[in-house]
Amino acid sequence: MLPLKMLRLKHMCYPSIKFSRSRVMGSDSLLDHLANCSNEDQIFDVVGKNKTKLSVKHVGRAINLLWQFQKERPQMLRTMDFIRKHSQFMVLCVLAENKIDLMDDETLVDMLYNALRLNVEPHDSLVQQLVVEAWGRIERFNMATLSKFAVCLTDQHMYHSPLMGEITDIVSRKLESIQDARILSSLMLSISGMVSTRLRNCLIEKAEFLLDTRDPSKDTRDRYQFNNSRRIVQFLRNIKFNYRPLLGKCNKIFLQNIKRLDADNISIILGVYQSLHFNNCDFRLAAKWRLTELMNTHTDPASFARLFAALGPLSGPAIRERLESTTLLMVEEFSPSQTLAVVETMGEMECRNPQLIQKVASTLYKLLDQYKPLDIARLTQALLSLHCQNPELYAELRRMLVSYLHLSVVPYEVSMLTRVLSLLSPPRTDHLIPARIDAVLPQCNLSDLNAFAIAITKWVRNGSSYQAGTATVYVKLLQKLNKCGLERLQKADRMDLLIEELKYVSGEWFEEVLAEETMATFERLIDQMTWSNVPEFSLFLTKTNCLHTGLLDQIASVTLEHINKLHYSATYATLLPFTILNYDPPQAERFFESCIQHFRPHLSLFDPHLLVLFGYSLALVGYFPEDIIKTIFSVDFLAKLDSQLDTLPDALNMRIRLRLMELNRAVCLECPEFQTPWFHDRYCQQLLNKGNVSVSAIQQQIQEILGQLLGGSNYAKASVFTPYYYFIDFECVLDRHQKPLPYVDQSTMLLSKNAKVPWEPDNEFIGEKQLLPGEQRVAIEFLDSKAFCKNSHHIKGETVMKKRHLEILGYHVVQIPHFEWNSMELSTKDAWVEYLKQKIFVKEC
Repeated sequence: MLPLKMLRLKHMCYPSIKFSRSRVMGSDSLLDHLANCSNEDQIFDVVGKNKTKLSVKHVGRAINLLWQFQKERPQMLRTMDFIRKHSQFMVLCVLAENKIDLMDDETLVDMLYNALRLNVEPHDSLVQQLVVEAWGRIERFNMATLSKFAVCLTDQHMYHSPLMGEITDIVSRKLESIQDARILSSLMLSISGMVSTRLRNCLIEKAEFLLDTRDPSKDTRDRYQFNNSRRIVQFLRNIKFNYRPLLGKCNKIFLQNIKRLDADNISIILGVYQSLHFNNCDFRLAAKWRLTELMNTHTDPASFARLFAALGPLSGPAIRERLESTTLLMVEEFSPSQTLAVVETMGEMECRNPQLIQKVASTLYKLLDQYKPLDIARLTQALLSLHCQNPELYAELRRMLVSYLHLSVVPYEVSMLTRVLSLLSPPRTDHLIPARIDAVLPQCNLSDLNAFAIAITKWVRNGSSYQAGTATVYVKLLQKLNKCGLERLQKADRMDLLIEELKYVSGEWFEEVLAEETMATFERLIDQMTWSNVPEFSLFLTKTNCLHTGLLDQIASVTLEHINKLHYSATYATLLPFTILNYDPPQAERFFESCIQHFRPHLSLFDPHLLVLFGYSLALVGYFPEDIIKTIFSVDFLAKLDSQLDTLPDALNMRIRLRLMELNRAVCLECPEFQTPWFHDRYCQQLLNKGNVSVSAIQQQIQEILGQLLGGSNYAKASVFTPYYYFIDFECVLDRHQKPLPYVDQSTMLLSKNAKVPWEPDNEFIGEKQLLPGEQRVAIEFLDSKAFCKNSHHIKGETVMKKRHLEILGYHVVQIPHFEWNSMELSTKDAWVEYLKQKIFVKEC
């Protein structure tokens, strides 16, 4: 078979025949005959009887009808293999190949499209000849034909081919001529791997225009209108660009068409949203409703697996139980890819059905040899998250991971296999693993290097399982890895790419090896900070937990200058490092007020959980916009929030409920004029009943010294709950002369080392016992490293807010930073006593 380039040269030497067909008077009986066929056998019968009479039009119509018959059937009822291997289909392919020069542009591309849909292999002579001929004509294609041809190249995985590059160039030059959203969205998705930043922006602007000017009534006539929006959001996912205005427009169209969306489309959309960190409450609730409605119609394994993957993470206990019961009956009928999707979804659902987990594990054991390396890694992660107990399966997975790791040369694949392998028990001594890692290190990005660092560090710490000398190999490998990471940072010259690489980098290796150099690199690239990358960079800074005033000042400056370009939902991410890290930039009041004013008109468009997080973030720094607070604590909003929480992952669900309580507490304490009721007593009681609080050795030490300072163990109370359920380490009461007062109840005074404190509020001291005039409660808090930024002694917003609230409750708050208590100056008991004395007994002015 001729290579693609040689075939193209052949056609350049022998130009296509310019075929002009005269209009045939009367009907074409063969076309009529084909049009009357109702199945494949009838088409093949017509072809067999009329081989010598078939023209280009007949061949094109026959192949098109074969695809249409297949397209109308459910996936499981399609007969692609039967068609492709049929002798008359081979006749059609030969005829088509011989008549390529006679085809007009539209027929040529349709022929290629239909052949690929019928699973004709890309290396087949017909497909290659069609591609080469189309390449020669590409400049004269209209945009509809170009779009269809681009889809054909995508089907052949030619995402980054020179031919796709030519299509990208044509789109760039002729973009203004495209007026059809279907054509544009298909082209956007096909060329997503080739677009420049300039073309990306032009495509997005064009897509917004076409969506804004579409005829809404067309949506009711065309059942596939939502596919345009689906392709657009897939394009944004492919280019890793979270462009909120366009996502919002597409989401609106999905909601308008929710009754027409099937499980496949809903699953695709949810997956794209997850990749883009776009969590829309209205769509999740609508998707849950639609998928629940479809449950009884998805009875075959293929369609049920898709439904399970989409509905499982959104559903509540009753629906999950139904899904799991059906899965248990069907699990042995799933294909390998369906089984993988089901297992990963079970992990996302945090499934704890032991019968189902074991059944899935035993089924997987028979399918392992059909999975690719990364699939094995994904399966291992999912099974571990399910706490699956199957030593034989894990042993086989470990063997396969090691085997694939020996052969892999792709950096991302090597890093993922290594990371997942480290989750299992340490492998036996294997010198090929460090050799494989060493070979790919220079090609790795920071995310891959981080994965290697986590795995290698874990293996080094478990060095007892290795033979002598193996741990040394890994230590040297870790040193080389550190060098590669630092060199990559030093060579970085594009801020956007660096932010993307660091998105999932965290942990001990980053903090100890890369953190300082990373910040130095960002300071070097600070002029590249723009309104478009500010939200992502702000999230990164928040995650590092480090205070870098120069970078934060630049974020504030860029935000103030371009606030109107920033999407309203991005203001939360932008404000986050300032509120969490408790930092006021220059013009702090103007900065905060500008951000609040920017999102204020869009309150009704915010996802409920995001608005709660926003309100809590503002509360940290003492901002309580009345309209926002009253919106959050309205009955309608709380009802919608409750519905949304049922569709969120358990960890996020719990976090939002906690933040709502903390915001409720802050509003009650700091803004009583809003008359917001405190309604979290029962929630707080549930939290208290869940566990115990351990007392650290330092807290035990402080207790003993407090007893010595105050005059006895009955003068200080440990582990106290205040009104509104703040937990404080120690409490004492001073009279008007600064003399300590004893507690009557001494049952919970001093605690032995490692004692547990019951999580119960002390009713005697929650608003029931009134102090006499002049008496003062003192709250004594030990602040560990979590209360401070990692790179300084700067106290964080949450601790500042707690102190503010305790003071409102009437406490004099004594904070004991860990670095002061453990300092050289306080190395004796007398020094500690004097330290606490100066903190607790405040002289009156």
